Amino acid sequence: MPEILSITVYQIDELSAAAREKARCWYRDTLDSFSWWDAVYEDFLRICAIIGVDVATVSRRSAGPSSVCDPCIYFRGFSSQGDGASFEGVYKYARRAVHEIRQYAPQDEALHAIADQLTALQRRNFYQLTARITQRGLYYHEYTMRIDVSRDSPSGQDMTAEAEEGITEALRDLARWLYRSLEKEWDYQSSDEALDEAIRANGYTFMADGSRFG
Repeated sequence: MPEILSITVYQIDELSAAAREKARCWYRDTLDSFSWWDAVYEDFLRICAIIGVDVATVSRRSAGPSSVCDPCIYFRGFSSQGDGASFEGVYKYARRAVHEIRQYAPQDEALHAIADQLTALQRRNFYQLTARITQRGLYYHEYTMRIDVSRDSPSGQDMTAEAEEGITEALRDLARWLYRSLEKEWDYQSSDEALDEAIRANGYTFMADGSRFG
């Protein structure tokens, strides 16, 4: 015959310290399925548009009838040697980059420095520099980006001596900035406070030892 069993379940705040940590570990392991990096990507794409980087996209099938375009942004993190972030796209001169990046991120001196460096190099080359950025290898960090710099001069004039190295380093600094932003977001999303808040909001319940119920 069917039996009715009574099971006591607990909210996150009702668990012992050890059980609460086990519950947090369960939820932390699910974070990658929530695309926790979306806000960072959105911010980065806006910054790229200001600075003059057109980030490449790739199409993928979606649940609906149309496809979805994802930006070609990559990262690995956050505690192993070789971790980092990279991106693909094309950089060209953006006329108001120095002014607009300070409006968008007034306190971010790293972004100001990147925009200043790119603009200074463009000025010395009559705003004719272009850089094509592609990803190479199986790892993701600023040095896995291949950056090919060229000058589109109607008279065939070569770029200045420091242009290629300077553009390359500025774009790698941008990848470093992206990685730091992703790391900061991960630290927040995986913090005890953020995990507890998300668990409460979703109404998850647990056994006395912190195991997920259901």
